Amino acid sequence: MVDLYPEPVRIPVPGGKIIDEHIGLASTGEQRVSVAHMVAPAGWDEPFQTPEFDEFTVVLRGQVIVEHGDGERTTVDAGQSVRTTAGERIRYSCGPAGADYLAVCLPAFNPETAHRDE
Repeated sequence: MVDLYPEPVRIPVPGGKIIDEHIGLASTGEQRVSVAHMVAPAGWDEPFQTPEFDEFTVVLRGQVIVEHGDGERTTVDAGQSVRTTAGERIRYSCGPAGADYLAVCLPAFNPETAHRDE
């Protein structure tokens, strides 16, 4: 069986970030994995979260910064990738040029299981 998904579903988020989900709960109903293309403007950040899913991030352009642990920061440049693990408190932001990246979540991203700080 082959399933073709002709276009992603755009997920509205504040702060100027664009999320185009190609595979996942919002776009295809897939619960096992989600694949999204994200474009974040310069200075973008989001609240801390403690997700119930692993996230694999591949940076295509710019820089993604992951805050984790006790104030540790991991900078991921274009051409690099990073994995965050379910249950770890993390926060994503981007460098001064913004970022263009792919995110793969196992199981699929779900706002209720992201557990973002308010």
